[in-house]
Amino acid sequence: QVQLVESGGGLVQAGGSLRLSCAASGSVFSRYIMAWYRQAPGQQRELVARINTGGSINYADSVKGRFTISRDNGQNTVTLQMNSLKPEDTGIYYCYASGVITMRTYWGQGTQVTVSS
Repeated sequence: QVQLVESGGGLVQAGGSLRLSCAASGSVFSRYIMAWYRQAPGQQRELVARINTGGSINYADSVKGRFTISRDNGQNTVTLQMNSLKPEDTGIYYCYASGVITMRTYWGQGTQVTVSS
């Protein structure tokens, strides 16, 4: 069982920055692919960024060059640095973990990000 707790959301003006963190507990963090998803009102949840156990990273095209995902296996955390934020980045951001051995998946409770124009 893995518990994920996000923090760092809030309200920011367009062009600003926010840093989201996800603290994981309950299992061997290094054995999990970690990702951030977001869901805007009335929209489906979408992948924002993913970092696998070896450090390979994927980004949604809409955030490339603006967002940076990183992980610290010693601290059991994954971070999403968001720069040059746009109103369309508004939504609830969820931390996600997928076990490469267990194949189990887990979600955090979500943190709200609101970007005003």
